[in-house]
Order: sequence, then C-alpha cells, then structure tokens
Amino acid sequence: MSESHSSSDSLVCKQGQIHAAADNAASRRRTVDKEVRRLALHQFFRTGKNCRAMECLRFLIEPAKELTIRLKESHEKGQNEKKKELVESQLFIMELARDLSRLCQRTEVLKHIWSCEDIWPPHMCRAFILDWASQLENQVEGGPEKRDLCKLTEDQKEEDVERAEKIILGWTRGLKNQAELSVWPGESVVMALDDLEAQWKRGRMPTLLSAMELVMCALLAESPDKEAVPQLWLTGKQRRQKIEAAQYIPITVWNWIREASVEVTLDPDTANPDLLISPDDKRMRCGFERKEVPNFHQRFDGWWCAVGVDGFTSGRHYWEVEVGERDWRLGVAKESALRKGFKSLNTYTGYLSLRLERGTELKALTVPFTSLPPSLIPRRVGVYLDYEEGQLSFYNAECHSHIYTYSETFTEKLYPLFGTVEIIKDLVIRPAVVKERNCCSMFCLWA
Repeated sequence: MSESHSSSDSLVCKQGQIHAAADNAASRRRTVDKEVRRLALHQFFRTGKNCRAMECLRFLIEPAKELTIRLKESHEKGQNEKKKELVESQLFIMELARDLSRLCQRTEVLKHIWSCEDIWPPHMCRAFILDWASQLENQVEGGPEKRDLCKLTEDQKEEDVERAEKIILGWTRGLKNQAELSVWPGESVVMALDDLEAQWKRGRMPTLLSAMELVMCALLAESPDKEAVPQLWLTGKQRRQKIEAAQYIPITVWNWIREASVEVTLDPDTANPDLLISPDDKRMRCGFERKEVPNFHQRFDGWWCAVGVDGFTSGRHYWEVEVGERDWRLGVAKESALRKGFKSLNTYTGYLSLRLERGTELKALTVPFTSLPPSLIPRRVGVYLDYEEGQLSFYNAECHSHIYTYSETFTEKLYPLFGTVEIIKDLVIRPAVVKERNCCSMFCLWA
C-alpha cells in the first residue's frame, strides 16, 4: 500500500510540474505576443503618419508637376504657333543661329533667337541676310563692299534675298563639316556676348542682332588671335551703316574707344566774339554783348563756334561734351576750312559735324544734310576720331550707343569743333572715364 501511494504522489507531483511549466510557457507567449502587438501597433501608427505626410506632399507636388508639364506644353505650343506665323527670312535667321551655336563655344545667347524668344522684324532679317552675304562675297572676291544698310528698305527684291540666302547657306555648309563646339570665339567676344545678353534681358536692346554679328565676325576672323574682333565688328558696321549702327556698345568695346581719350581745351583766339569762354577753357555759352577782341583770321565771326587748341594728323582720339537742350554743334573742322561769315558748315566747306536745332532736329551736316531720329538726341556726346581708318563717330556717352559716323580719307589737320547759341546752359568739355567695369558679368546675381 505504501509503495502504491508513493508512486501516485510522485505522478501527481510530475503532472503539477508539467502544468506549471505549461502555464509559464503560455504566460511567456502571451507576454511576447503582447509585445509584438505593441510594436506592430507602434509601427502601424508611425507608418500611418509617414503616409499622411506623403499624402500631404503629394497634394502639393502633383499639381506642381502638372503645372510644369502644362507650362512646358504651352511654351512649345506657343513656339510652334510663332514659327507658323514667321516668314521665310525669319526662319532662315533662326536656323542660322542654331548652326552658329552648334559650332561656336560659349554662344548660348543665340538660343534666344532659334527658340523664338527673340524674333526680328522681317525687314531686319532681310537687311542682315543681304549685308552678310555681301561681306562673305567681299571676303572671297576681295572686291568692294556692295551694300549699305541705311539704303535697305522693305521693297528689296525677293530674288536678291534668295541669292543672298544661297551665299550664306554655302558658307554654313562648309562650317557643318567641322566638329561641334570646335571654334573658340575669344575671351573678348565671350565677355561682349554676356554683356549683350544681360542688356537684352533688361530691355535696353530690342534684339540680339549684335550678338549674332559678333559670332559671325569671330567665325570669319582669319587670325587665331580674336581679341580684336569686337572692335573690328563695331568699326566695320559703322562704316557700312553710318546711322545707329549699334544701339548698345559692349563695355569691352566702349573701354577700347575711351582708351583714346585726350585732353581737349577751347582756343579763345578762334571763338566767336559773342561767346563767353571759362577761365579753364572747358566751358562756353553765348553772352549778351559782343566782346572787343582781335579779328584773327582763324576766328569765327559769323557762326557761334570755336575750335580746340590742338589739331590731329594721326592716331585715335576721343573726347566727351555735355551739350545743351536747344542748339549745339560738335565735330571737327579741317585746317583749310573757312571760318568767316555764315556760309554753311558742312562736308562741302570742310566741316564734319552733328547739329541739334530747336531742340528736336538732329542732323548730320552732309550735303544734303542727313536727318537723324529724335530718339538719338543725346545729353552727353562722345566724339571718336580714328585718323588712319578715316572715321569720325558720335556716340551717346550716357547709354553707350552709336549715333552717326562720317567715313572719308583724311589728308589734313583736324581740329575739334564746338558750337552753341544757348545763353543759360554751358556747353562743357568733360573728362571721359577711361575704364568702366562690367557690372553684369555672367555670374552677376542681378543679370
């Protein structure tokens, strides 16, 4: 009996241990499950927050993406519509700009032309085509230049334009044989292009025609040193066009012009007796009484004028003059020019000058005189003489634009000429700033 009770107690004890172990295991599983559920729930809420954040961002991003796509489609549609409305000469200019930018480095500015951002008027396109076809012919044949842009009109014969387009296309076909971006235009050209683009974006230039011309000049330049290309571009265009050859002159070229600055003073012995000359010989205006002065043969006794003390027989020379608002005259007088009486002071009598009359009539005193647009009337005039090149040019010194150029072969001494009839405001010879910094380089934040 005792043995059977002992074995029964042992069995009950073991069963109790088994149940206790099972209970412990179940408890641990419940604890683990509870922790797993807690972590899962935490992750769920965490994921939910991220999802909600992503939904919020998607709410902002998707419309922005859609708007960008629509703007791009609208821009492309607008470009296509513009192209449909363009005439043949305008399309020709666009394709030429694309070909030039493909070949020449750092000419991204031309993209504004072939992407329809800068569309030139048809008459300007035809003038450009005719002018550059003439220059290409001149370079090949070595003959005289055949076109003067100031004589071009809307009535140019269509066959002339078509022939000019064929000449330019023949030239561009030769360029296409070269590798892409294989031509370096020169640092001075790159700086000028950046300046022109910045001014165009500000609205100071209606078109990028000057940029296109600079790139063509760089491609046509025979010398590997292309630093003088912008200067050659300006002087060549002034010779051909004469009136408003450049609506904006890049800073690099403007500084080159002003490097020729000279000290100019008025010669009291040549001044009309009615004129009042300042003690420093830099200012003059009309007085109320005629002075008693010696009647030298070189003195003006009719027109209210005077010339500078020093004349020029060679070199480059530049001076600036602050002018009145009603009536003034500037330019050069040849040494042999007559100064007595009221005979017209024009090219026939030995004077190359610009004159403002009655505050609104700006004229180049050629024979017959050449009327200039009122928009060209300046307040500060830059006068530039290049004796060897045979050029006398006038500029608006405040906005760096070209007004008019005389071209002829000089053979005698030339004196700076000044004239005014104003009794209140002085005509003043001002010192020119020799160097101006390009405030709007390609890295400028304000460009």
